[in-house]
Amino acid sequence: MAKRDYYEVLGVARGASADELKKAYRTKAKELHPDRNSDNPNAEAQFKEANEAYEVLKDADKKAAYDRYGHAAFENGMGGGGQRHGGNGDFSSAFSDVFEDLFGDFMGGGGQRGGRQRATRGSDLRYNLRISLEDAFAGMQKSITVPTSVSCTGCDGSGAEGGAEPQTCPTCSGMGKVRAQQGFFTVERTCPTCSGIGQIIKNPCRTCGGSGRQEKERSLSVNIPAGVETGTRIRLAGEGEAGLRGGPAGDLYIFIDVKDHDLFQREGLDLFCRVPVSMTTAAIGGDVEVPTIDGGRSRVKVPAGSQSGRQMRLRSKGMPALRGAGTGDMFIELAVETPVNLTSKQKELLREFEKLSEENNPHLSSFFTKVKSFWEDMKS
Repeated sequence: MAKRDYYEVLGVARGASADELKKAYRTKAKELHPDRNSDNPNAEAQFKEANEAYEVLKDADKKAAYDRYGHAAFENGMGGGGQRHGGNGDFSSAFSDVFEDLFGDFMGGGGQRGGRQRATRGSDLRYNLRISLEDAFAGMQKSITVPTSVSCTGCDGSGAEGGAEPQTCPTCSGMGKVRAQQGFFTVERTCPTCSGIGQIIKNPCRTCGGSGRQEKERSLSVNIPAGVETGTRIRLAGEGEAGLRGGPAGDLYIFIDVKDHDLFQREGLDLFCRVPVSMTTAAIGGDVEVPTIDGGRSRVKVPAGSQSGRQMRLRSKGMPALRGAGTGDMFIELAVETPVNLTSKQKELLREFEKLSEENNPHLSSFFTKVKSFWEDMKS
């Protein structure tokens, strides 16, 4: 049976470029792969035919010979340096060029050649910083101590004793990966000698053991801007873990946690302060002095007849905005306090007061009117 034209096998025109040939072969390889065509007995033969076609057409010299002489170019050693291209073709050589495109994701390489770079970026670090509400209001400069990895001083981060340059891995020739034929497939794995780095250190640094970094505590000064709240993240570029073997350092992220306050509760930019007032002050009115978050004091006028839960606003006495202008408000919530441990004289005065104030408790009168109506409805 005569061989089909290689261009026809791949489904491309004779003037197709190298990229077009590769793309066509990639499509055919996916379409005809035996593992995907278990119900097609001709799939394996067609798959091998596509491999053979691409093996010839991907090589400029072989392609030129084929374009001039056709299949005869590879018979009796002609045009191929004595190498025949039979029905099986050189599958390993042809398929390796598109191996990563087809299966790169499964091999963890994402189609990237050449292994990993010798220099690896350091990891980002997280530091939880707990501050007071007063510090969050005013902002501050905080000194922190961070345990981290820094570039090794003994080898300047190279990992080699005396700062010598690492050498190309002899096992993978610097690729970081090795290939092995397993039956029908060529399988690519991380190089066991260099662990995928592509380079080895024959004389590791005695200080860091070849990693190029060492553990150390560092003191840093952090600027905490006014207005931060719990969850605010501050990034310090390049202050994270040192890179592996001279790679760039990671970043340090400061996560703010604002402690609960004894007097104030925060909701966004606003502050809330619960202020107890005496029953007498709530009844006849008066002034109370309240604290503010900046350490100052404000006098608040309590209207006569105030009830528990009544709120009054002090404008611009809250928290500053973290970004942009503006300041929140402070809300005073009154808590009317009932006196305890009364003396006999106080009790007597309160009883007399109650007799004289039957019409001064509108909510009380309304409530019992509703209760009376409820009981009467239940009886009927």
